[in-house]
Amino acid sequence: MTRPGSPSFRIGGRTIPGSPRKGAGVGALFSLNHVGAQVVAMTATFILCLTLGAERHVRHKDAGVKTHVLVGLGSCLFTLVSAYGFAPVTGADVSVDPSRVAAQIVSGIGFLGAGVIFVNNDTVRGLTTAATVWLSAAIGMACGAGMIPLAATAVALDYVVVLLLGPLTSRLQRRRGEVTVRIDYQVGRAIMPEILQAATASGFTATLEETEMTRGEHGRIMNAVMRFHGKRPTAHLIEALSGLDGVDGVECLEGGRLD
Repeated sequence: MTRPGSPSFRIGGRTIPGSPRKGAGVGALFSLNHVGAQVVAMTATFILCLTLGAERHVRHKDAGVKTHVLVGLGSCLFTLVSAYGFAPVTGADVSVDPSRVAAQIVSGIGFLGAGVIFVNNDTVRGLTTAATVWLSAAIGMACGAGMIPLAATAVALDYVVVLLLGPLTSRLQRRRGEVTVRIDYQVGRAIMPEILQAATASGFTATLEETEMTRGEHGRIMNAVMRFHGKRPTAHLIEALSGLDGVDGVECLEGGRLD
């Protein structure tokens, strides 16, 4: 029984004492509050993750522009839903922790990043690509939280790491007498002993890092990534390897490894 003058509302023909919860109506569920900030966050995520994935796409990596953009947009959307999506349903009298949904993004992206990592003969590939996918999720979360300048700074630093630190690391390796070379040769020819002999004759020791078989114009081609260590100029080694019969191409890897 309600006292005269006390607030009440009706549900299904019944009179319920008290005031209805704020945000419980249908209109609150379709509220346009914060829609401007949400659109800006999604747009910023799209642009930044597009920039992030462009570098991986140019290098012909497994995860390119589409993967990075979709991961970033999904992370941003999860963050926005966690921050704004539950308030119209729960009402102002219920406290919601916006970090609970967003915290699960990190765990979910871990499974996606593991899919681009390959292990072959104790050699790991795809770590850099997996790291950029993980970074794109962080960029989406930062944009969803309103920290767009921080996300832009992260993208800029990513380019510094990928484009500048790679050649710098290669230079340091060369000063120590180390060089990583990709050698393409025809499958079916016993070329590896000749490569080792040419390296020894040039004053280098060789370590096989990884191999990958592809199909070329004249049949199957083996792409071997090898690390050489020696004190003599690298140009002599490259010239000796390029002159071997059956070798289709020799290329120095700036980053030290295919990643």
